[in-house]
Amino acid sequence: MSETPTNAVVLITFGGLFLIGLLADLAGRQTPLPRVTLLLISGFLIGPSLLNWLPEFAIGWFPILTDIALTMIGFLLGHNMTHARFKELGRAVITMSIGEVVATALLVFLVLLSFGVPFEIALLLAGIAPATAPAATVDVIQEYEAKGKFTDTLLGIVAIDDVWGLLVFSLLLAIAQALTGQGDAIGSIAKASWEIGGAVLVGLVLGLPMACLTGRIRPGQPSQAEALGVVLLCAGFAEWMGVSYILAAIVLGAVVANIATHHEKSFQVIEGIEWPFLILFFLIAGATLEVEALSQAGLLTGGYIILRVLGRIMGTRLGGRASGTAPVIRNWIGVALLPQAGVAIGMALLASQRFPHLKDILLPIVLGSTVIFELIGPLATRWALTRVGDIPNRREPDKGELS
Repeated sequence: MSETPTNAVVLITFGGLFLIGLLADLAGRQTPLPRVTLLLISGFLIGPSLLNWLPEFAIGWFPILTDIALTMIGFLLGHNMTHARFKELGRAVITMSIGEVVATALLVFLVLLSFGVPFEIALLLAGIAPATAPAATVDVIQEYEAKGKFTDTLLGIVAIDDVWGLLVFSLLLAIAQALTGQGDAIGSIAKASWEIGGAVLVGLVLGLPMACLTGRIRPGQPSQAEALGVVLLCAGFAEWMGVSYILAAIVLGAVVANIATHHEKSFQVIEGIEWPFLILFFLIAGATLEVEALSQAGLLTGGYIILRVLGRIMGTRLGGRASGTAPVIRNWIGVALLPQAGVAIGMALLASQRFPHLKDILLPIVLGSTVIFELIGPLATRWALTRVGDIPNRREPDKGELS
């Protein structure tokens, strides 16, 4: 008899969450708030911090939902990494992505250090600051059907951002360990190299047969099984091997996009089925946000948030100027890159493991800033897309901006 109530609660929870997602989608069409922000707020309201309506077992879904949702996002980002696209946008994407990562890390480190923040804390926060949240950015683009050169450039930067961010974090973590004697610095660099190299290997090994298979299976359920099966295999093997599943999925998507003759089918299938997973992902992500994190974070969190925002804007402008990118792109791309979520938290947890005595400082700062960036980041992305005219029926760019 005990099975029936449990099954009923699970089914009711699923149904309720999907209907909340529907309401968030409808509300997003009538308000200036992106549906990502509305989902996060809804999740926060029904989560343990406020109403506590969400059953405890649902929070346990978060790790697997994170893997599935972000792997799908990574696969779709890989769609934009074709030879033709990089031939057109490659220089702008590379220079602006490197510019914003380096500028953000340097600004956070130097300013915090100048205000008396201990060296290792400033260094670790500088390594965490460049991390992004691709899921929120991509969903805003999809929700508002944004199209244009700015959007293409943004997607390219988001796809490659986590690679640079992981490299910078691993390097700064290794430097902090070497200078303070906290663990094996060489081991940290080796682990980061494997996380990136192994992810590329997973994407290639699965991408090559998928590229050959795509287009040879008739449309409908078979192609759905093919696309979803390979994407989930990618997530599973990446987790099993301890490598970046986001990067593995990006490589998987890039291989299919560059090799397969009829590659659009796989991406269309994933686009058609990703939204239910994203609903659950964003709602439960919202439920995990804690008000206590903000109250514990203090003044240092505010400074970290401001420096991260300035670093992304300054870095993309400098990188865009160096590559000759149009002013409208380099002036607004940094604003569109503000979302930050799970990757930053993962980095903070790893840093806290290596520096246990800093845990009570690092985690509140990163968790508190994540709450802010989760909520305002999608709004900033939508604003930037509107300002450059990439959202249909919105503001057109000023004459000469795109020249």
